Amino acid sequence: MKVAVWDTYVTRADGVVMNFDIIVPESITDEETIFGYGKAYLKSRGMHDYPLTASQCSFCHIEKANEHVVASIEAKGYHILELRNC
Repeated sequence: MKVAVWDTYVTRADGVVMNFDIIVPESITDEETIFGYGKAYLKSRGMHDYPLTASQCSFCHIEKANEHVVASIEAKGYHILELRNC
């Protein structure tokens, strides 16, 4: 499965910047849908009402997904790859 990787940076309440990737099937291109996935992830981390916009989340590249990412996408429609300070 080919996926689109959206690089995302969000500043936490303590001023530390989180960096994570939102990974979706390459056929999903609607930014609001992708931002919604990011907001759902933030909410799951107890970060309610954090804004997520194009200035914080942008398309990075297309790649072939590994089995773990494919399974996550099949289960919930997207995958979050935590990179820094998550």
